[in-house]
Amino acid sequence: MSVNYGSKRIVVGAHYGVRDWLAQRITAALMALFTLLLLAQVIFSKGPIGYDKWAGIFSSQWMKVLTFTIIIALAYHVWVGMRDIWMDYIKPVGSRLALQVFTMVWLLACAGWGIQVLWRL
Repeated sequence: MSVNYGSKRIVVGAHYGVRDWLAQRITAALMALFTLLLLAQVIFSKGPIGYDKWAGIFSSQWMKVLTFTIIIALAYHVWVGMRDIWMDYIKPVGSRLALQVFTMVWLLACAGWGIQVLWRL
């Protein structure tokens, strides 16, 4: 005679919890600091804000590298959030896989486009 003290727990995507929580917080903090830096550059710039001013802000190499890092951080931040949403709310495995693949392709395309615009300046 066996005694069952509970049901077996099925965990999908185990061990993502703390790592993803921390990744979301770190990427959000990086994006917030970048936004403050960008706002400071815009607020303390002289003259009208136009294409030349924006191109000037992003023309230095350190700003391009920082912006590149933020684009990657943004893509990862969105991926973690969307993956968790798909895993939590979409139960059919095929639909969830299709949505995850679409999300990955979309995020890679958006990041690629952002980087292409950045390095074209």
